[in-house]
Amino acid sequence: MKVSQLISSLRSPERRLLRTSLIALIVVDLLDAVPAIVNKEHAHTAIEAVPGFWTLFGFIGCVAIILLSKWFGHSGVMTREDYYDE
Repeated sequence: MKVSQLISSLRSPERRLLRTSLIALIVVDLLDAVPAIVNKEHAHTAIEAVPGFWTLFGFIGCVAIILLSKWFGHSGVMTREDYYDE
């Protein structure tokens, strides 16, 4: 077995998981657009009535958390590996 075949076979479960997750996300978003399934009469704001709003809101929130934590880590929280060797 070639190394490239080994690497591609090890990555295939990851691709299946990603593909399954994306399909589930699309199905949930499509179900959110059907008024008979999701009742949006009691939404607090008008933007909540937009189909897929909470999906987009959650995605933007996750990206913001990742970017802010990376910035915070690089701004001084992370130290050198030889910090205690001095």
